[in-house]
Amino acid sequence: MAQKAIREADGKRMIARLLKDYTNGKYTIDEKFVTIGPDTDLKKLPTTYKWLTKEKLVVKPDQLIKRRGKSKLLLLNADWNDAEKWIKERMSKPVTVGTVTGILDHFIVEPFIPHSETDEYYLAILSEREGDQILFHHEGGINVGDIDAKAARMKIPIGTYPTIVEIEKQLLGKVPSERRSLIAGFIEGMFKFYADLNYTYLEINPFVVNGNRILPLDLAAKLDDTAEFVSGKKWGEITFPSPFGRMLSKEEAYIAELDSKTGASLKLTIINSEGRVWTMVAGGGASVIYADTITDLGFMSEMANYGEYSGDPNEEFTYLYARTILDLMTRKKNPKGKFLLIGGGIANFTDVANTFKGIVRALKEYKEKLKENNVKIYVRRGGPNYKEGLRVMRELGEQLGVPIEVYGPETHMTKIVSMALKGGN
Repeated sequence: MAQKAIREADGKRMIARLLKDYTNGKYTIDEKFVTIGPDTDLKKLPTTYKWLTKEKLVVKPDQLIKRRGKSKLLLLNADWNDAEKWIKERMSKPVTVGTVTGILDHFIVEPFIPHSETDEYYLAILSEREGDQILFHHEGGINVGDIDAKAARMKIPIGTYPTIVEIEKQLLGKVPSERRSLIAGFIEGMFKFYADLNYTYLEINPFVVNGNRILPLDLAAKLDDTAEFVSGKKWGEITFPSPFGRMLSKEEAYIAELDSKTGASLKLTIINSEGRVWTMVAGGGASVIYADTITDLGFMSEMANYGEYSGDPNEEFTYLYARTILDLMTRKKNPKGKFLLIGGGIANFTDVANTFKGIVRALKEYKEKLKENNVKIYVRRGGPNYKEGLRVMRELGEQLGVPIEVYGPETHMTKIVSMALKGGN
C-alpha cells in the first residue's frame, strides 16, 4: 500500500459528490468551495461563484499543512475583499510552519459556518494491519488537544462494516442523546465511503452538527494510490501534491509530466542524489517493500531514490524513466561504487520483456558512465514474458562489460537487495 495525501478540496469534493450514495441519500454535503492556485484570476472568481460576495468566508492554504489555525494560516468570517487581499499577501511567498519553510500557492475558500464549540466533533478513520480503526471525540476543532489519549476507538476487522447501533454504543457515549442517531449514521456512511474508495486515512476535525445536517469543516486524507485502477474513476480528477516545503526537482517534475501523459504509473522521488543505492522498481507496493528492506539492512543513508514504474508502460516511457534515473546516479562518482536494483514482484499483466526493452536502451546509452561509476546491477522480475526479458538482461551485461546479475520468480522478491548490499559498506 502506498499512502499519498490529497488536498482538502479534493477530499471534500469526493464527499460532496458521493456520500449520498453510501447513505441512501440521507446525508448530503454541498460542493460549495473554490480552489485557488497560482494561475487563478482572483478578479474573475466572483463572476463564476456569486456567493463569494454574498456570504462570509473562510480562507486557508490547501497544501497538506497541519494545524493551520495554530500557525495563523486561517482567515475566518471575512468578506471577499478581505479574502482576496489575504490571499494576495501570502501567495507565492515563503512561510515557515514549525521547522518547515515553503511557498504558499494553493488555497481553499468556502462559506463561514457560524456555530458554537459544542457543535464541533472529531472523526478519524485509519488503516491498520488487522483492519481499520475509527476514532471519535465529542469535542473537536483546533483546541482538541491530544486526540490519541482522548478519543473513543472502534476497531473494524478487514471485510466488515460497523452498524449504526455498534457506533452509538462504542463511540457516542458522551454525545447528547438527540444527536447520536444523526452522527452514527454519518460515521457509518463515511466508513463505507472510506473503504470503497480505498482511503488509508481520513480525518475530519471538526465536523459540525447544524440542525439535522452535518458539515465537514476541515479535512485531511490519504489514498492508496496503488488502488487507482479500482477507484480512480470515483476519485475524479485529483493530484497528489508534494508535502509542504518540498519543491520538485527538475527530474521529479519531468517524471511527473511523463506520468500525466500515460495510463501507466511513473513516480520518482529523489532522497539523496549522492546515495549509492538506486532502485528501478515495478509496482507501488514493491517500491515500499524495497525501501523497507534497504533500510532494514542499514543502508537508509545511502538510499538515493524512491519510486515506481507500473501499469504496463510502453517501451518509450520506460526508456525515458530509466534514462532519468541513470543520468542522476552517474553524475557524481563514489569510490565505493554504486548499486542499481531493478526489481519487482510477479506482474499480472505488465509485459516484462517489453518494459525491459526501454531499460535496455537506457543502459546501452549510459554504458560508459556506468563503468566509470563502478555500477553493479541486480535484476529480479517475474510475470508475462519474464524469461525473455531476463535473457536479454543477462546478455546485456556481457555486451556492456557491466556486472548484471539476473534472477526470476524462483528468487525471493527482495533477495537481490541483500545480495547487492552484503559487504557493500
